[in-house]
Amino acid sequence: MSDRRKKTGQLGEREACRRLIEEGYMIRDVNWRCRSGEIDVVAEVDNRIVFIEVRSRSISSLGRFGTAAESVDYRKMQKIRNVAAVYLRQKGLQERAVRFDVITVAFHLGSGDFGSRDGEVIEGGASPLIKDYRHYTGAF
Repeated sequence: MSDRRKKTGQLGEREACRRLIEEGYMIRDVNWRCRSGEIDVVAEVDNRIVFIEVRSRSISSLGRFGTAAESVDYRKMQKIRNVAAVYLRQKGLQERAVRFDVITVAFHLGSGDFGSRDGEVIEGGASPLIKDYRHYTGAF
């Protein structure tokens, strides 16, 4: 994975967490890993554990690679479900209600004249401007 792509993903996850907190979610874990895979964000709201896949894209990549939401296919959903089962078992939360969400973040990567909220710079002076943010609750 390229540094630029990794950084875009991290920015998307950070923006997702920021907005989730604003919406009243409690963030339990970010980038939780086990042998089976990784969950981007594990949050809690209304006594429910929410497993969230965050997909980030630059506006320039949308035409070539499709939308961020389209990149969460059946195989990815199954993998997330399996990792979630491990998480629940390890944390002793098997009896809790769960939900699976997808958050998509689309960035316009400018040439430095687009400021981000926290001054993040991706590469070569480019800073991100969020063009689209969508939270699909109960996505799968």
